[in-house]
Amino acid sequence: MAQVTVNIDGKAYRMACEEGQEDHLLDLAARFDSYIANLRGSFGEIGDLRLTVMAGIMIMDELHDLQAAVDANAAELSALRKSAGSADANRAAEADELAARLESLAERITGLSRKVSGVTR
Repeated sequence: MAQVTVNIDGKAYRMACEEGQEDHLLDLAARFDSYIANLRGSFGEIGDLRLTVMAGIMIMDELHDLQAAVDANAAELSALRKSAGSADANRAAEADELAARLESLAERITGLSRKVSGVTR
């Protein structure tokens, strides 16, 4: 396990993470620290624990909004896939119908050709 030191609200925390995830953990900690800093700038000294809870709630609110957007996109994608499947089925049915009409037309032309050939002889 790798170890990194993250800084949040001016305090250092030593944390373990999987090998190769050090930069990701540092980035997450920096992003969380920016929430704390913004809240401290807005509300002043209201206590570390309260700031941490407020930052956590803000992050959960953003996560909720993102999850709602993902769910809406998934529903739209599902509807589009169903629509595409219906369109494919319709195209296949239209192609079959066109092939049947062309075959019927070819038979009629063959019949007319035979009639014309019989009249000219």
